[in-house]
Amino acid sequence: MAAAGGESSAKTESDELFQTFYTEVKQIEKRDSVLTSKQQIDRLLRPGASYFNLNPFEVLQIDSDATDDALKKRFRALSILVHPDKNQDDPDRAQQAFEAVDKAYKQLLDPEQKKRAVDVVQAGREYIEHMVSEKKKKLKKEGKDQTVEEDDPEVFRQAVYKQTMKLFAELEIKRKEREAKDMHERKRAREEEIEAAEKAKREREWQKNFEETRDGRVDSWRNFQAKGKSKSKNKGEKRSFLKPPKVKMEQRE
Repeated sequence: MAAAGGESSAKTESDELFQTFYTEVKQIEKRDSVLTSKQQIDRLLRPGASYFNLNPFEVLQIDSDATDDALKKRFRALSILVHPDKNQDDPDRAQQAFEAVDKAYKQLLDPEQKKRAVDVVQAGREYIEHMVSEKKKKLKKEGKDQTVEEDDPEVFRQAVYKQTMKLFAELEIKRKEREAKDMHERKRAREEEIEAAEKAKREREWQKNFEETRDGRVDSWRNFQAKGKSKSKNKGEKRSFLKPPKVKMEQRE
């Protein structure tokens, strides 16, 4: 019973921690959601944005379990804030920010891409929860106070955020590696195709030239043979053989 009571207490404590964390996150999101146009553009184009913006939920500042209706409303509000027409004093950066928002929204409209993004966010959270659990187990085994820094909702949120960004970055690196490999394979296949086509072309040209010059080669060979026979005949006619001298018989007296 005591063990069951301990588990119940731990669960209640965990639920309270999550609720506190959720409240903190909502407060931060509410604060950030009212950023000015310039602040939103700066946020979307900050150093490292190419990796930060891999998380479409981070780009749109919306929960991963948000409804399609909430997603649509958030996109409209944010896209208006960063639209180049509204930021004519800085149209180039506004255009880049708008493209980031548009890309994130289109990703989340696609069920398959949205599921992948949700899975990454969930994996990041589960990793940190597991890490915190392992830390507490180790402290308990050592007989120490089980308080860890991630008990602070803001620290926990930052840890989840960093781990999620890391997972998104790893997936992007793998995607680029696959893309580079596929491009290399396509290039190699194309080079082999071109080489085979050129080889076939050379063979066709050789065969064509061979056919076109066949009669000439045959005539040349016939002429050569005819000249050879003619020379042999002429040599036979001109050939003369030396007759041996007649031996005179000596007369005896």
